[in-house]
Amino acid sequence: MGYSLKNKKILITCGPTWVPIDAVRVVSNVSSGELGQCIALDCVNAGAHVTLLEGPVARPLTSRSIRILKFCFFDELQRLLKQELRKNVDAVIHAAAVADYKLKVPVRHKLSSGKKTLRLEFIATPKLIRIIKRVHPKTFLVGFKLDQNITRESAHRKAKNLFCEADCDVVVANQLTSRGYKGFILDKHNTISASADDRKKMSKSLVRILSERL
Repeated sequence: MGYSLKNKKILITCGPTWVPIDAVRVVSNVSSGELGQCIALDCVNAGAHVTLLEGPVARPLTSRSIRILKFCFFDELQRLLKQELRKNVDAVIHAAAVADYKLKVPVRHKLSSGKKTLRLEFIATPKLIRIIKRVHPKTFLVGFKLDQNITRESAHRKAKNLFCEADCDVVVANQLTSRGYKGFILDKHNTISASADDRKKMSKSLVRILSERL
């Protein structure tokens, strides 16, 4: 690959997050975590020390070169992220598909399956990406924005919101549909630095940018 991240400390999140409904049911999303896993492997190959916070993915990453910490629930990811941010980190790549809502009052027991209707009240979860620069203002932060149909125009719009919201250094605006993967990398000037039509190309483009900026 030719890019160097030698001895850089990089924290990556990936995969879906669960929020509980009751003692046995959860709300989740369809994130595979594959892009975050690919970035983790490429960062290690470039010489970085990588910690991966990995959600409940169908195919967990196995690598002796990567420190992998598992989570399932939103609260677990929140705790792990705060724990790891206490350490010196050169970059945070926040690729996890974090749950945007959680049940206002989770049910501690198993809800009966005999109900004909079920009403649940959800509230917004805290935006975890916002805490990263508060804890580490000088850490290079990569945020992700998913859209069902990303275009160059919508990528600029989505990225602008995330730059304002979390003080990201780079934003990856992407989509994953039945038609495949597509994404754009944008910098703080909201300029498109790279584009890719698959995860591996996106990962390599991101590692290139990291090697130039760290």
